[in-house]
Amino acid sequence: MKSGWMTRSLRMPDSALTEFIESGGAGAAGNGGASRSDGREGGGPFDGGRIPQRTYLTGMMIALGAIGMFFVALASASIVRKGLANTDWQPFELPRILWLNTLILIASSATLAHSRRCLLAHKFGEFRHWWGVTTILGIFFLAGQVIAWWRLASLGVFLSTSPNGSFFYVFTVAHGLHLLGGISALVAVGWRLPGVMLRDTAIRVVALYWHCMSALWLGVFLFLIATK
Repeated sequence: MKSGWMTRSLRMPDSALTEFIESGGAGAAGNGGASRSDGREGGGPFDGGRIPQRTYLTGMMIALGAIGMFFVALASASIVRKGLANTDWQPFELPRILWLNTLILIASSATLAHSRRCLLAHKFGEFRHWWGVTTILGIFFLAGQVIAWWRLASLGVFLSTSPNGSFFYVFTVAHGLHLLGGISALVAVGWRLPGVMLRDTAIRVVALYWHCMSALWLGVFLFLIATK
């Protein structure tokens, strides 16, 4: 309507309710302030003025808790399956390259911590360098995992060969997929940093995830050694 107001009647059993709804003004005021006084339309997810910085860190902690519960459930299922009577559990030797992969992942956590120290010291060139080294080490780790799978396959150990072989592949593939997500985050933050207001937050969140993935692999690796 040209007047900017429209009348809507809601028919009810015993009465009629007439509402006046302002088209435009009221909607704009109630949408959380989509228009900004500085001339910019709305704000993206990296607008530090909209979302408290701690929200990202809290969300990552919740996600890490869910990931940890998933792997604990896998470990519990593995222990129960191994303890069944007349089990067809067939021990096999773990590929030795897993030891090298573990050292690579530990080294990547060290380089990531060093890159953060460089950032705090405002050495942005060194920050990007060591952040990139961490990314490369993560790629090396995944390549090493692929080699481990290939070596097991060459020995006749496949996903369907035995229960412990199945659990090995499920553990390592699931961790590898989570680490691949971490590598993607490293690339996104290292080469396409968000605004200055959220740069430190993004780096903290990614670093937390990466360190937890390193610790998770240590737990998975030790568990695989104990239950092979």
